[in-house]
Amino acid sequence: MGADRPVDVRDPLAESLAPAPASGPRPEETPRVAVVGGGIAGLAAACALAERDTDVVVYEREDTLGGRLRGWGTTLRDGSPATMTRGFHAFFRQYYNLRGLLRRADPALEGLVPLDDYPLVHRDGPRDRFSGLPPTPPWNAAVLAATSPSFPPRDLARVNVPAALQLLDVDVPGVYERLDHLSARDLLTAVRFPPRARHLAFEVFTRSFFADPGRLSAAELAVMFHLYFLGSSEGLVFDVPGSPFPQALWDPLERRLAKLGVRFRTGAPVEGVRPGRGRRFAVRCGPDGGPDAEFDGVVLAADPPGVRRLVAGSPDLGDPRWRDRLARLESAPPFLVSRYWLDRPVRPHRPAFLGTAGYPTLDNVSVLERYEDEARAWARRTGGSVVELHAYALPEDADPERERVRLWEQAAAVYPELGAAGVVDDRHELRADCPLFAPGSHRDRCGVATLDPFLVLAGDHVRTDLPVALMERAATSGLLAANALLARWGREGHTVWTVPRQGRSAPLRSLARWARHTPR
Repeated sequence: MGADRPVDVRDPLAESLAPAPASGPRPEETPRVAVVGGGIAGLAAACALAERDTDVVVYEREDTLGGRLRGWGTTLRDGSPATMTRGFHAFFRQYYNLRGLLRRADPALEGLVPLDDYPLVHRDGPRDRFSGLPPTPPWNAAVLAATSPSFPPRDLARVNVPAALQLLDVDVPGVYERLDHLSARDLLTAVRFPPRARHLAFEVFTRSFFADPGRLSAAELAVMFHLYFLGSSEGLVFDVPGSPFPQALWDPLERRLAKLGVRFRTGAPVEGVRPGRGRRFAVRCGPDGGPDAEFDGVVLAADPPGVRRLVAGSPDLGDPRWRDRLARLESAPPFLVSRYWLDRPVRPHRPAFLGTAGYPTLDNVSVLERYEDEARAWARRTGGSVVELHAYALPEDADPERERVRLWEQAAAVYPELGAAGVVDDRHELRADCPLFAPGSHRDRCGVATLDPFLVLAGDHVRTDLPVALMERAATSGLLAANALLARWGREGHTVWTVPRQGRSAPLRSLARWARHTPR
């Protein structure tokens, strides 16, 4: 990425982290690296390694790349080809490392289109918007509180100001030492935000981590607000892919990486990694995966269930404590994505994306033809709409059919015209493979480095000690993993960019610390 400020980094306080200097000699033979996992983290690592004269093979158990953002073809009942995915994802402007990765194949990011606003609506009626807010903290928070119907002055007077100030004193990793033992719900209860504001401005975001606030670390909540709102001046607007994920993101990136010499083995689940004979590691695929391939380095970039399986099948990797920590890596509760192709349009004023609060399970509603070209073409041809519903943090024993019905009923309460619509076709994805950032888990979370300097971890479950989250955590960890290997082979690493690693205002940080240590 280079030391120069990338075009995406508009915040003057954004920070760059130079890679560590080379710690090993440059080998005569080109190093070979296996990247296990073809999601964001794995692709970021593969790209960073390939750009530094490294021979890379990416193993992906699915037939397509992209991990949780992959897509696959399907045929609707009316004969139309369509691309199904695992649901809506927002590409925020402060996702510096992810956007830098995508720029490798799409320099102008033409595959992304902006969504300048995304309303948040409570079941009882109040609605908030993020358009028109000043981008720079703390003025964005002040204007939101002053103009939002969710922050009535009578209720704001009851806010616990010393507790609220802690959200302005986020430093990573110090915030984990102070708040990781609490749940997000504990922190919100202590702050005493107005109930509707709590739902709209906080719980909507905590559930974006696929977890109920009671099972999410308060430190993760604080870091999240720092990343998206209180620590970055990039604003809360975001972009979305203008085409299905494969066409907009991964097909171009795959072509770019192939030109760099990266080889892809899709549909190839890795069952284990063991010591090699000629090289340091041997990678074993499934029964039909052919003979073991040998490598000088390995990047484990699988999702939490994949990491647990792979480590269980690789008894020679790591020490008992490291293996135990990965074995106890928790997955977040199940989430459901339901997509419907309807025989009539939703009302024209419906936004592309609507966040919801106060409903039993409905978290958001997307109208895909508002931003995605494939859905738009289908809607124009048929006169219908393509609507997607998300339900996060479902019960562990959730019944798929019952949850689909409940989700549709809630969506019809939000958009009543859905009740009269006919369903041309529908697809549903119930998954439970996202990481859970539970209270108290940070100290036990594995980082990029391992006891073996040529074995590294990457993924959105990996501890980076930077203020990143979700897709940006995945991309950042991939870069850090690649840098760790490159340094060992005497190669220059890549600059990593991040929002400020502590609260933006020194006076406000001092005030928060004074409040924290003042007896009350």
